[in-house]
Amino acid sequence: MCGIVGVLSFTNGAFRVTEPYLVRMRDVMSHRGPDGAGIFVSDNRRIGLGFRRLAIIDLSERAMQPMSNEDGTLWVVFNGEIYNHAEIRAELKRLGGHRWKTDHSDTEVILHAFEQWGIDCLQKFRGMFAIALWDTKQRQLWLIRDRIGVKPLYYSIHHGRITFASEIKALLEDYEQQRGVNEEALYYYLSFNATPAPLTLFSGIRKLAPGTWLRVNEDGHVQESRYWDVWDHTQPLTNASEAEIAERILSELRTSVKLRKISDVPVGVFLSGGIDSSTNAALFSEGEGKPVKTFSIGYDQEYESYPSELSYARKIAQKVGADHHELLLQESDLLDSLPLIIRHQDEPLADPVCVPVYYVSKLARDAGVIVCQVGEGSDELFWGYRYWRDSLRLQRLTNLFAIPKPLRSLGLAGLNLLEGGAGTSYRRQFSCEVLRRALTNRPVFWGGAEVFSDTQKRQFLSPRLLKKFKELSSWEALRPIRQRFEEKAWEPSPLNWMTYLDLNLRLPELLLMRVDKMSMAVSLEARVPFLDHKFVELAMSIPEAVKTRNGVLKYILKRAVRGIIPDELIDRKKQGFGVPLYEWYHTKFGDYLTKEMKDFCENTDMFHFESLLPFLKQGGWALLNVALWWKQYISSAATVRQPLSERVPFETQPFNHGKIGWPAEGSV
Repeated sequence: MCGIVGVLSFTNGAFRVTEPYLVRMRDVMSHRGPDGAGIFVSDNRRIGLGFRRLAIIDLSERAMQPMSNEDGTLWVVFNGEIYNHAEIRAELKRLGGHRWKTDHSDTEVILHAFEQWGIDCLQKFRGMFAIALWDTKQRQLWLIRDRIGVKPLYYSIHHGRITFASEIKALLEDYEQQRGVNEEALYYYLSFNATPAPLTLFSGIRKLAPGTWLRVNEDGHVQESRYWDVWDHTQPLTNASEAEIAERILSELRTSVKLRKISDVPVGVFLSGGIDSSTNAALFSEGEGKPVKTFSIGYDQEYESYPSELSYARKIAQKVGADHHELLLQESDLLDSLPLIIRHQDEPLADPVCVPVYYVSKLARDAGVIVCQVGEGSDELFWGYRYWRDSLRLQRLTNLFAIPKPLRSLGLAGLNLLEGGAGTSYRRQFSCEVLRRALTNRPVFWGGAEVFSDTQKRQFLSPRLLKKFKELSSWEALRPIRQRFEEKAWEPSPLNWMTYLDLNLRLPELLLMRVDKMSMAVSLEARVPFLDHKFVELAMSIPEAVKTRNGVLKYILKRAVRGIIPDELIDRKKQGFGVPLYEWYHTKFGDYLTKEMKDFCENTDMFHFESLLPFLKQGGWALLNVALWWKQYISSAATVRQPLSERVPFETQPFNHGKIGWPAEGSV
């Protein structure tokens, strides 16, 4: 796990790469790679690559990046892990024709695999990765994001060049990079709690979508292609028994966990006490000669909205003989860490779980662990959320009624009267939104993180944005995903739509980004066994009827892991990793939220403050993220750049009981 950065100056551009320019962009990501740094600038100064190293596999200097092949015709910088690199290396050695300089570097495997198979080498990789390859013979730059989107890759094309990096903040170190709000992306963000790829909240900066590559010729011509879609790799298990399916799930998951144990540095497990993390810990412990290190977060008191799960985490830790570590958070930890959280998110991620993920990552790193396994993905693959069950019932209900076209327009007009204004209850507004989607022949489910409907957003947008987006619907961001689903899905069921949508939006752009950004903030690599692409392909081959048997959430996964973890953990009510924002809203956090939103509305022309107030309890975290992000990255104060040598890194500030001090004036 590392940080990568680079730039290609097009043939018609006057820009030339300098080492100080590239170092400035690279070293703003020093937290992603504290173990070393490298740089490559071509002789004609048109291409430059930079690298910050977090040493995980092959700790030798020979494995440092940027790395070239034996004749210097191919260069690579790479963030992530290729878990099956040893297998691919063995195949390449059998084929012959390659000279190796490292003992077991997965980076070198990428180089020789590309030499051997070209871009089709991606089909052999099993891992998480963001890759940049410069082919000196073809004069082409390749940018590649892994199938699921575990690792991010951002880019910007401006002033005769393309820049790219693991983090947006690196791109902003280019003095000619525009800093502005992409208002269309903001509109979508308010629906989905994250910006859907390829957009970011920065105008002029984009991100690669999962499972895609970008090929950039030196003349500036750009081609983008999707190299993986789960529906191209499913094998429907329509004739398999439940017992066979459960056995295959456990076998593939066991393989995935084993692959993610491969490391030359200590590996641990985040443990909440739920099914997913407990299964990770149990499978990780199989065959281990020493206790696995596990890490859990709780709170300093019991909250009605988020009961403590620490007792369950302790139970599974004791069962597997783990070396268990815990940290208790309090409200002040949330407030104290917000500048750091916003800084490392790069763009708003409207999930308060970023806070405990940051602290549990810090806990693990302080305990000497460099890599941790996490449990993201299981709920989406196996119908794990209670609100998914509600959405599925609503979709099935709306499917029973075929509404004639002449009645649809009349129904939509009536909804505007029924829905009411800002004072209308959220339940009533949601019911009207479900009806609106049914009348427009769209699915009920628009994503697992949906916070504001189109109608709700229009109640607090500024008059200018209201006019600008009068005809825009957040469905436009989902339309291409729905099109692929309808064209490719072997079973185009409501549940498969829900999973496929979240695989393309919520998981890569929200849940996995909160893990990547918060873990890398403390130089910790996070690995995701449930989102191994082979495991995902298996899960998406299981019929909906098997996953939803008897209305039991995670029915088939529970069957698969029964006997691996205690029945008490399997059968208890699902809770989920959370933050007690409901209680904190009525104390200091609520006052802080209101103040920040008022300041934001007074200094921008995006939201109307008075109209916003009724929505703060429902979506305050999403709105606060925008306000604090704007303050750090967009406002006039944020655009004043300091030399890196004069900045006070967030990571060096005191850490007492998980608290991070507010940054000094001008430190960002």
